Amino acid sequence: MSRRIYLVDDHDVVRAGMKSVLQDRFEIVGEAGDVTTAISGILTLRPELVVLDVNLPDGSGADVVTAVRSVAPEVKFMALTVSSSRDDVVKMMQAGVDGYITKTTMSAELPDLIMQTIGGLRPVSPDVAGFLLDIDEDIEAGTIQRLTPREREVVNLIARGYTYRETAERLSISVKTLESHMTNIFDKLSVASRHELAALVFEENYVKRSGS
Repeated sequence: MSRRIYLVDDHDVVRAGMKSVLQDRFEIVGEAGDVTTAISGILTLRPELVVLDVNLPDGSGADVVTAVRSVAPEVKFMALTVSSSRDDVVKMMQAGVDGYITKTTMSAELPDLIMQTIGGLRPVSPDVAGFLLDIDEDIEAGTIQRLTPREREVVNLIARGYTYRETAERLSISVKTLESHMTNIFDKLSVASRHELAALVFEENYVKRSGS
């Protein structure tokens, strides 16, 4: 059974190129070139994953992610863009995107990256990965200081996109124990979801700036 995906890019030729690369392995259920059309189409068709650009004529990819997440949180998103700027990466991660791939990536790799995203991983291109690394080194002040050392370790991994099970395995604890840590973290930081937690991490500048 083909996995159902939706394409969002304001350039017709880019969408045509993506379809030629992906249509043998995926069912392309729809496409759009702007925010308004994308939100309507995604909420109607409910694809498993949306491949979308960061910048669109009437807004941004983050606007699409935010609007859809509030209604259909099960839909996954992978940014595919020419932008490798820190601001764009942070904005998309704050919105809750599940992967961030730059268009310098070889087209032959794209299907596998999509499958990784559908499978719960968070693929990120090497040229933007520096924005997501070494979060722990930048936890020096601010809200996150309220957490215990173990809770900071949890935040470190969750903010990088690891699932609860993956985080528990890396910390050699049970998922139940991890869930208990997350409950405490949510209470201390006044957030209600892992997406809000990741957004807080980025907002407080705990992601190391490239070259700093």
